Formats: sequence, structure tokens, C-alpha cells
Amino acid sequence: MRPIRVLIVDDSTVIRRVLSDALSADPAIEIAGIAANGKIALSKIPMLNPDLITLDIEMPEMDGLTTLVEIRKLYPKLPVIMFSTLTQRGAEATMEALLKGANDYVTKPANVGSVTAAIANVTNEMVPKIKQFCNWTTSANPKSSQQDGRTKPGTRLPSASSQTPNKVGRVEIVVIGVSTGGPNALSVMLPRIPANFPVPILIVQHMPPVFTKHLADRLNQISNLHVHEAADGDLLLPGGVWLAPGNFHMKLGRQGKQLIAALNQEPHECSCRPAVDVLFRSAVETFGANVLSVVMTGMGQDGLRGCTAIRQAGGRVIVQDEATSVVWGMPGAVVHAGQAQKIIPLEKIADEIIAQTQSSRVPGRPECVRN
Repeated sequence: MRPIRVLIVDDSTVIRRVLSDALSADPAIEIAGIAANGKIALSKIPMLNPDLITLDIEMPEMDGLTTLVEIRKLYPKLPVIMFSTLTQRGAEATMEALLKGANDYVTKPANVGSVTAAIANVTNEMVPKIKQFCNWTTSANPKSSQQDGRTKPGTRLPSASSQTPNKVGRVEIVVIGVSTGGPNALSVMLPRIPANFPVPILIVQHMPPVFTKHLADRLNQISNLHVHEAADGDLLLPGGVWLAPGNFHMKLGRQGKQLIAALNQEPHECSCRPAVDVLFRSAVETFGANVLSVVMTGMGQDGLRGCTAIRQAGGRVIVQDEATSVVWGMPGAVVHAGQAQKIIPLEKIADEIIAQTQSSRVPGRPECVRN
């Protein structure tokens, strides 16, 4: 199988060198070319025919956002990974890029101490995403397509009849796990949920600090619900959405009879903090069978163990389908493990959440009773 051809677009000579060294060290990747700004990159794409582009945000003459818009016009399916700084300005620009069609992002290494450490950082973050977006597998790794959650030809998935949720108790909490492709997916799904939604919604989106605050603010602008980046001790009430902050796990806690957000920096799970599994397990511990969990687009398997715990307790598990996922790793893992009760296209997830929450409620019974 031929190597994945990557075009690196960045105005910094140092960054171009770090990226080139990090990516070319992997035999699956070949550097197709480099460009110092977006204008040069656009002129090189038809000549180099890259499989993927890494794109800096701040560049002279033509910046990354302008370049991204042009790439999407000319090459709508060409994968683009933004290479952004871990700063407030970088987070704002990255959110904008994701909403304009970037497939994903990687943050530039900061304070890592050496070029060697910087290369290692980029390799760990960037290489798996490049391979994921370019569907790279080799005969030496026959399990790779299963590990990333993609459906192999001939794979038998649960039938539609077997995906109908069991008759369980009423939904008291909705918990959502999402990663790669999440900002766009959430921006499609959340605005479809009405302001009078009767239970709190908690979300883990894999993102670093600063980025989660900007994502929450963006979602709040377009949603009927109030979307917050969670703070430790926040009261969790109906009509609200809480997004776990970067570098903090989010659990459910109690303050008297009130439900609150409880944040911590316990060890990473599935190489993530925040981790979906942590939130899902906490929801089960607090509400037992009265949990509705949703796993959306994302790389890896975070959420699988949490979904297993939710199913064992009698709760509900729905996942986003492969066709509408940017990466079907997280939802695919749940499906392949037999834990998904429904597999739903992105545009119908909100309707399913509303339907399951409303159908579980008895008319006249007080909402959000927490036993």
C-alpha cells in the first residue's frame, strides 16, 4: 500500500521541520511538499495531489481560515488537520476552522523542552489522525480496522429489531461522549433540543483546556438550552447542558438533595482527561437504570466501558451511525461489542433523545425526581 502523501502548510521554518521529521519517520507517511502560506499551498495542491493537508492558522498573505474555505470549495473531501496554538486566540480560530469544515486539529507543542520532545508530541497526536482520515491499514495489522471501529465488509451488526431499547425507568440524565468531529456534530444536534427539555445534559468532548470554553460558548449561542463549561459544584438542572472542561474528568455529585458537577484530575482513562467512561460510570452510580447515554463521532474506544455499565444497570445506549460520523471509532466500538440499542444518523439523534426522554415520563409526575 502506498504511503499517505501529506502537504504541510505553515509559515514557520521550525514548525515545518518538526512536522516533516515527525511524520516522515513513519513508513506509512510521505511528505508530498511544504508551503509557507495558503496561497502557495493552493497552487501546489493540483501538482502534488496530497492525501491530506496540515494547515497552520496564522500565516502571512493567506491565513489558514481563508485557505480552508478555498480548499473546501475546490476539494471538499480532502482531509485537513489544523495545527493550532494552545492559546485563547488559537482556540477561537480552531473552533471557527472546525465549523468551516476542518476535519480535526492538533495543538502545537509548547514548553516540551527539546526538538526531540516536540517531534514525539507531534507524532503521538498527529500520526494516528492522519492514518484514520486516510483509512490506512496494512496486512501486518489486520485488526486495525476493527480497532478504529470501522465496519469491515461482511461485518454483521445488530439488526434494527434487536436495537429497540428495553422498557426501563424514566430518563433522569442524558450523558454524551464525543471526540473527533464533535464540535460540528454537537452544533447540528444540540440546537434541535427544546428549551423545556426536562433533564440535564452532560457532555464529554475530548479537547484541551481553553478549547472547551470556546466550544461551550459557541454552542450556547446557537442552542435553545443554556450551555456551560462545567465548574466544580455547578448545580445540574433541567434546561442546561454542561461540557466537561479540558484536563478535568467530570462526575455527578450531591449537595444535599441537589445534583452537582464534580470535577477532578484523577489519572487519564483511554489516554483521555476528560474521559467519557468516567462520566458514564458516575451517571450509573447516581441514577442506575435511569440513564440515557449517547456516543457520537470520535476516534478510539472511550465510552465503551461506560456503555457496558449502563446496559448492565438497565439504562439506554444509542450511538451515531457510521455514515454521518467523521470517525466511527467510539460509536463503532460500542456497536461491535453489542452494547448499542439504537444506531442513529446525526440529524435524528436529537429527536431520539427527546422521544426516549418524553416516552419514559408519566404525565403529571414531577420532573427530575432524584431518589
